[in-house]
Amino acid sequence: MENAWIALSLTLKVAGWATALNLVFGVAIGFVLARKRFPGRDLLDALLTLPLVMPPTVLGYYLLVVLGRHGPIGGWLQENFGINLIFSWQGAVIAATIVAFPLVFKSARAAFEAVDPQFEQAARVLRISEIAVFFRVTLPLAWRGILAGVLLAFARATGEFGATLMVAGSIPGKTQTLSIAVYEAVQAGQDDVANFLVLVTSVTCITVLLAAGRLAPGRIAGQP
Repeated sequence: MENAWIALSLTLKVAGWATALNLVFGVAIGFVLARKRFPGRDLLDALLTLPLVMPPTVLGYYLLVVLGRHGPIGGWLQENFGINLIFSWQGAVIAATIVAFPLVFKSARAAFEAVDPQFEQAARVLRISEIAVFFRVTLPLAWRGILAGVLLAFARATGEFGATLMVAGSIPGKTQTLSIAVYEAVQAGQDDVANFLVLVTSVTCITVLLAAGRLAPGRIAGQP
């Protein structure tokens, strides 16, 4: 069972980093697409949403091509900094981040679009800077929808399998996350370990989904 706890710790580490990155980039890009109009906006939205519908193994293949030693990004990192993202927990973070990104991005965009622009305009009339308008008016009004998307992204990153396996592999104690550990346990006939890992994963995901449901934009504070 020791390996199971190590896999759980690594999964929480990967999902935590992936969620933090998605919170920053998802909110920023969601706000831009919710407030700005420019050519190619719909195409960009479709491309950013693509990981939500693309098979994880296909996404993992693209990441291998880009992040591998002969890829444009992976080759540059290897040549200039000696960094190899393939078969590392950092590679697992990148895979989980990209797979879960649409959940934060789409939730953030919808939350920002639901904010009445009149509140923001009233703040500008009071000569409040744009940054202050965002942090004091827009973000507080949109936080419930954003947080719901963040929780869903955390659950998705926790259960990520296909892209992570292709990019990070299955190295016990280094890149073997919960979902991969379940697969390996089943393949090895270790039913007790597999059952324990499935139980931990299920409880974590159900808890996150219940919390996300309570934070849905349509819910009213105090409503059961």
